[in-house]
Amino acid sequence: MQINGTLVNYYFHCKRQCYLFGNRIDFEDNSEDVNIGKALHEERATQDNNELALENIRLDKITEEYVTETKKSDADVEAAKWQLILYLKILKDKGIVRKGRLEFIEKKKTNKEVIIIELTKELEQQLEKHIKEIEKLLEQDEIPAVLNKRSCKKCAYYEFCYI
Repeated sequence: MQINGTLVNYYFHCKRQCYLFGNRIDFEDNSEDVNIGKALHEERATQDNNELALENIRLDKITEEYVTETKKSDADVEAAKWQLILYLKILKDKGIVRKGRLEFIEKKKTNKEVIIIELTKELEQQLEKHIKEIEKLLEQDEIPAVLNKRSCKKCAYYEFCYI
């Protein structure tokens, strides 16, 4: 399976969610939070008219200087950062060098509305390591354990994991 931004995001957020999504067990259509995020994404894409699909990724916005990824909230900044780093690497491999711009509509945990990321050799090496870990995770025979975190209650996979 080709690793996409959603898988990278889920890998940092929850290994179980990454495994399930990567093995085509998809509960996202049943999630109100996912549907709200999709609606916000579609609204912004219509306003800006800058969304770009490239291979297995969908970029929210690309300009001469930035690739912008917009998230509903800052609930998992680390996961969002690595998703954007994957996008920057894929673009760089195609000869398109940009900085990353991570925007949050709702800010709960950080006071920053925008985070700027520049792709470095070190980040590329770490990303390659994470991609290998994701591939290994997806090939496992067993589903990773449930996290039992407060954030699980808002997850699209909550019913699968707990009910």
